[in-house]
Amino acid sequence: MADISKIHTISDLAAFCKRKGFVFPSAEIYGGFSGFFDYGPLGIELKENIKKDWWKTFVQSRQDVIGIDGSAITNPKVLEASGHVAGFNDLLVDCKKCKFRERADHLIEDLLKIPAEHLSAKQIQKLIEKHKIKCPKCKGPLSEPKQYNTMFKTYVGPVEQDSSVAYLRPETAQSIFSNFELIQKSSRAQLPFGIAQIGKAFRNEISPRDFLFRMREFEQMELEFFTHPKKINDCPFYNDIQTSSVNMLSAEMQNKGKNHKAMTIKSAVIKKIIKNRWHAYWLYSQYQWFLNLGINPKNLRIREHKKEELAHYAKACFDLEYKFPFGWKELQGMADRGQFDLSQHGKYSGKEITFFDQAKQEHVVPYVAAEPSQGLDRAFLAFLIDAYTVEKDRVVLKLNPKLAPIKIAIFPLVNKDKLPEVAMKIYNLLKDKYPIFYDTSGSIGRRYRRMDESGTPFCLTIDHDTLKDKAVTVRHRDSMKQKRVKIKDLETYFLKLI
Repeated sequence: MADISKIHTISDLAAFCKRKGFVFPSAEIYGGFSGFFDYGPLGIELKENIKKDWWKTFVQSRQDVIGIDGSAITNPKVLEASGHVAGFNDLLVDCKKCKFRERADHLIEDLLKIPAEHLSAKQIQKLIEKHKIKCPKCKGPLSEPKQYNTMFKTYVGPVEQDSSVAYLRPETAQSIFSNFELIQKSSRAQLPFGIAQIGKAFRNEISPRDFLFRMREFEQMELEFFTHPKKINDCPFYNDIQTSSVNMLSAEMQNKGKNHKAMTIKSAVIKKIIKNRWHAYWLYSQYQWFLNLGINPKNLRIREHKKEELAHYAKACFDLEYKFPFGWKELQGMADRGQFDLSQHGKYSGKEITFFDQAKQEHVVPYVAAEPSQGLDRAFLAFLIDAYTVEKDRVVLKLNPKLAPIKIAIFPLVNKDKLPEVAMKIYNLLKDKYPIFYDTSGSIGRRYRRMDESGTPFCLTIDHDTLKDKAVTVRHRDSMKQKRVKIKDLETYFLKLI
């Protein structure tokens, strides 16, 4: 599998996505809109396929997870309780000369090549002074770092006044917490169980960057898994996964300047790197989901947050990190949130949020043992990067067939001699089962190359022999091998492959 970091930059990948119809800059005819992108014909299909597989794997195929779809505009009281109104901040620096603005930690990372996301304002200011860092645009002096709240503010109703202020949600989790009792009682769910949703979130980033990696409007696939507070280690699936190995980068390894290494889940639990078994299970499940859909294991790892990185609500947190062309970066975050969120919303709303434990006849505040929080756009980017391959005279997207936007392309060899009529019959036979592309334009070789770049795993060619043997040539994208398959056997043939 090709390593895109050696053959392309993220800007080149963005250009490829634009050319092929995966992703476009939003409102490009007006000069674009920083931090916003539009998904094109191929992109929306790939994106939907990722969502469908995640939802099927972690919601529909399980008895212990249920789903919701919360509102994107959030009651401000919810975000006051969660701490977002007061504390959802990044550090900003201004150029005193040209007024250019930059996110302070990004500036430090770009210039000094050190992790800076969790540095305090004082620490960043010391680095600016020590290294005499100036404005990257005009070399003017920089202001001291200051707090900047990244939530998008809006107004509900016809009058813009303080009493009508609301916010576009900066994450999808809070609607799960604020609706917990309604969801639990209506579904009659029993602990342990999870609540999942997929939806848009919005952050007014100071400096969007790296294509789809850091945007102002993005989509999340998120799950909150609730357990009894005294049963966070009662995971019935743990024995099935404990001997499985993952690439692990613990806080201790980071402090000692070491790289990640292969480690079994059991070893990580025994060493207290992962502190509860449900958290271990969900970490492995999400890690394995990426591998099952084609991510190269060399490009994926689990990184433990160091103590100074932990959010105020987190008892522990891990990132699934992917090796992007611009370095190892967060693909998914997964915190052990404890009882913070439900307790906090109970406190602020005046309505205690609990679960009734029938065995002990007592009310308990459920414990969030794991919170897989996945950026859909980042997953999209990772799958594209890992699939992008250059082989001699062709560029090919080796996407897992489950994710491929188009599953099958159908080509009549020539646009005459009754071949198009046969091709259309095959198209009508398969179109209700798979996304199919019908193409008569150009040579067969050129048509193959177009489909390779689109990630289409199978191409069918209808030739003059088809009229005699009632078979077609099936060409496989990755190997380019070809096989004759009877028309009557095509449905069964593809059922096994896709």
